[in-house]
Amino acid sequence: MNDYRNVTFDELEVGASAEYSRSLSRTDVEALALVSGDVVPFHVEDDERAGRGMFVDAVAAEAFVSGLLERRLPGPGTRIVAQRLEFDGELHVGDVVEVRVTLLTKDGSSGRATFDCAAAVAGRSLLRGEVVVEAPRTRLAYSELATPEIILRRNDVFVQLLRRCEPLEPVSCAVVHPCDPASLAGAVEAARRRIIVPVLVGPEARVRAAASEARLDISGFRLVPVPHSHAAAAAAVELARRCEVETLMKGSLHTDELMSEVVAAGTGLRTERRISHVFVMDIPAYERMLLVTDAAINIAPTLNDKADIVRNAIELARVLGVIEPRVAILAAVETVSSEMRSTIDAAALCKMADRGQIEGAVLDGPLAFDNAISESAARTKQIASPVAGRADVLLVPDIEAGNMLAKQLQYFAGADSAGIVLGARVPVILTSRADNARMRVGSAAVAKLLAHARRQPQGPIAQ
Repeated sequence: MNDYRNVTFDELEVGASAEYSRSLSRTDVEALALVSGDVVPFHVEDDERAGRGMFVDAVAAEAFVSGLLERRLPGPGTRIVAQRLEFDGELHVGDVVEVRVTLLTKDGSSGRATFDCAAAVAGRSLLRGEVVVEAPRTRLAYSELATPEIILRRNDVFVQLLRRCEPLEPVSCAVVHPCDPASLAGAVEAARRRIIVPVLVGPEARVRAAASEARLDISGFRLVPVPHSHAAAAAAVELARRCEVETLMKGSLHTDELMSEVVAAGTGLRTERRISHVFVMDIPAYERMLLVTDAAINIAPTLNDKADIVRNAIELARVLGVIEPRVAILAAVETVSSEMRSTIDAAALCKMADRGQIEGAVLDGPLAFDNAISESAARTKQIASPVAGRADVLLVPDIEAGNMLAKQLQYFAGADSAGIVLGARVPVILTSRADNARMRVGSAAVAKLLAHARRQPQGPIAQ
């Protein structure tokens, strides 16, 4: 971990310098183009004949210089007020840019400092000139871990969910065993955004220790003390049975501990519907919200199980604003084969939809993953379907396929996901220890929209 500490104006010495090198990525180019509006072909293009890929001009090199001044020297708190920079050459994706800044002068009356700035690629000068900054007067520092990874998103699903939540009052939520900083911080952040009103259920000493470690103020929240995680799950489920909370949120206990209480006969939260899990995926490269089900609860679902899993996902999609969701039933191939149960189940589910046994959506399957999400792939394979290439919901064959698909979308495609369990009396927010704050808040937002929809006499459908 690197901690970036600034150099205050009084500490600056003429001749001080800082340098770093960085490879220009395609994401860098796309982000800079969007911010600057400089998206004409002469400045951002695919130069296939030269084999160099996308390139930009001065805007990228200037951004690297600004970054060095604002992160390293003088560092946090620096404000750029003027610059005189000359750019010469092209900067391509994959080029390693070497940047250096050196303090030339400082003016005590204005608090401004002038830096000589240079950037080069493979020893070739790319940029040269001077930048004037207002240097910080007070000491500041931050960790590089506090700098989020920038991912360009075509359709920022979570922002849209949060906007839909804003006019709605927060819903009560039992946070089950929030005994680590991450799970407790997610609940507190969701409360700060008026998504939930947390009821913290767990061993009091451990909950307060987690709050102290994370420097979180939980004084305004109800705390239900219990001796251990099993008791926390049972107490939270009982709160839901007594209608004291409208949602549950998993904290730092195993999913099995919580779900065993949710599905317990007689004391749980079962309904006539099969309980299932849905990932609400925010995928940068996909133009719409994508629901993946079931990747967490049902190991090897039967045909009847899959019918309920589809019904749960349709209900959720409609609550989230997709009035007639397109459901792709995934398999390895697009044709029905007696040797592949997933294809037979897909065909049966589509016929059930035709006969009105599954309502509120358009179903098609079996479809391979590429044909479900890519119109180009569907055209190439001559698949004529209202679902192919435009799926809103992916029904996976079993938990192994679903879990691998969801994790691949997260780690290879940069997707964020909100996890929610459906089919119980109340929605259950399932988060992973690896989930970031954005994903935890997004999951809470999904639960809030579900809880409000269930208050309506007509049931949980989109308004």
